[in-house]
Amino acid sequence: MSSDKSSKAPVIPMTYRDAGVDIDAGDALVDRIKPFARKTMRPEVLGGIGGFGALFELPKKYRDPVLVSGTDGVGTKLKLAFSLDRHNTVGIDLVAMSVNDILVQGAEPLFFLDYFACGRLSLDTAASVIEGIAKGCEISGCALIGGETAEMPGMYPDGEYDLAGFAVGAVERDHILDGSRVSEGDVLLGLASSGFHSNGYSLVRKVLEYACGRLSLSALDSVRIGNGEEMLSSLVMAPTRIYVKPMLSALSAHRDQIRAMAHITGGGLTGNVPRVLPEHLTAVLREDAWNMPLVMRWLQSQGNIPRDEMHRVFNCGIGMVIVVTPDHAEAIAAHLTLQGETVYRIGTVRARQAGEPQTIVQ
Repeated sequence: MSSDKSSKAPVIPMTYRDAGVDIDAGDALVDRIKPFARKTMRPEVLGGIGGFGALFELPKKYRDPVLVSGTDGVGTKLKLAFSLDRHNTVGIDLVAMSVNDILVQGAEPLFFLDYFACGRLSLDTAASVIEGIAKGCEISGCALIGGETAEMPGMYPDGEYDLAGFAVGAVERDHILDGSRVSEGDVLLGLASSGFHSNGYSLVRKVLEYACGRLSLSALDSVRIGNGEEMLSSLVMAPTRIYVKPMLSALSAHRDQIRAMAHITGGGLTGNVPRVLPEHLTAVLREDAWNMPLVMRWLQSQGNIPRDEMHRVFNCGIGMVIVVTPDHAEAIAAHLTLQGETVYRIGTVRARQAGEPQTIVQ
């Protein structure tokens, strides 16, 4: 009987490293990120990084807490990070997208967990990303209590990775913001964004490739706009602004006068503001009430993007919309300004007419 050569074992013993997974690099990453995570710790964290599960007890200050959770990723903004070899800010983006989402319901972010997946683990790249995640957690006051690093050969090209994460927060049951208290005559305040944040990057990248003659996106470091004063690569990679601490401070001082909040993410201004409005009301925004960032004006011009398309894809310079009572609008704006935010009075709420959209930009 002839022998089946395919059934013979390899002469050299195989290891996980031979299959493309470096256990030692994964262990080294855990050791390297522990100092970053340690900076984010809160008293409610039980245990440290490295366990099978993360333990967290609810803060004792809550009387009747409701947990609020949110999850998100960074999207195709990562493609620019790969091209530019710039990985230290996308972690901030990751945290921001989730903590800002749960903030709009009045919740204080308590803890965050991340998922980092790659084909081949680069210790320096992964550490840079996770250091950014820890920085985002510091800014928002939540603890980075765990996560997962997955090295999966063949799943991702060399030099690329994917990110996901989720945040859990808490709010008193009688302090939940759900938009039900929004009334005709309420005022809309807008908090300035830091740029595109983490949305619309498929269109951003398409325009960049067109405007730059399909050059390698890594060459963006040599492109400047605004009379040569601003580096395009820095503008498109600016991390998402985190509004948690200023807004929690404003809620503490003006809780009854803040009716609702909308985080301006995918769907832009016209897609997100309606999510916090009762069906019978419409938000009317005045486009001349705030400044659209230079990089967005440049992109709109280079891509010949219609005005309405800008409003439904990008935040257009407003990262958070706050619905407030008219008699306290100035006081709330002043409070947020003292907290470091740039605040615009961008519109009002009125009765909705038949067949009318719930957000109109004039």
